[in-house]
Amino acid sequence: MDKLFDLYLKELIAWNQKFNLTSITDPEEIRKKHFADSLLLLRTVQLTNQSVIDVGAGAGFPGIPLKIACPGIKLTLLEATRKKAEFLKHVIDVLGLKDAEAVWERAEDYAKEKREAFDLAVARAVAGLNTLCEYCLPLVKVGGYFVAYKEEKVETEVSAAARAIELLGGKLKEIIKYPRRSLVLIEKVKPTLPEHPRRAGMAKKRPL
Repeated sequence: MDKLFDLYLKELIAWNQKFNLTSITDPEEIRKKHFADSLLLLRTVQLTNQSVIDVGAGAGFPGIPLKIACPGIKLTLLEATRKKAEFLKHVIDVLGLKDAEAVWERAEDYAKEKREAFDLAVARAVAGLNTLCEYCLPLVKVGGYFVAYKEEKVETEVSAAARAIELLGGKLKEIIKYPRRSLVLIEKVKPTLPEHPRRAGMAKKRPL
């Protein structure tokens, strides 16, 4: 596992010199603020062979660290920016990750193809929670979960997203607190109505 994290670190630093993948460039800071942060979920959720989608995967956080630590999961990295999607495909290939794919597409469009297809959706530093819910909850099966990686102080954001969570078929289960990080666990309790997600761009322009 350590060798894969070392290789991932090497590729991230090399590609970051060409494309802006992360503002954190110190190797130890990357290990702490990206790798270890991504793995916080495993303190609460046991991952074995679930289907997991990382929405707005960027440079691969939290999806790739979760896949390295839990190789049995089936991972989809969804990324709307082409260069980042190319990096993700490269990393999957170089690390030899099985049952992993990177998809270059917007979440609103991908939900038409993969509606309620995943056991777990994760998202880290992508958008406000009410917007994220519209990106992620339509992709999650009833009985599955959406976990948002958020700043430590998240209560106001969660309160503002209450309507969106309910409207999209979710139910707030728990907010798990760590230093500088909160994980918001939302359970999918009923199917998402067909009109959601709205067309691309609307979730961010006019959050529910």
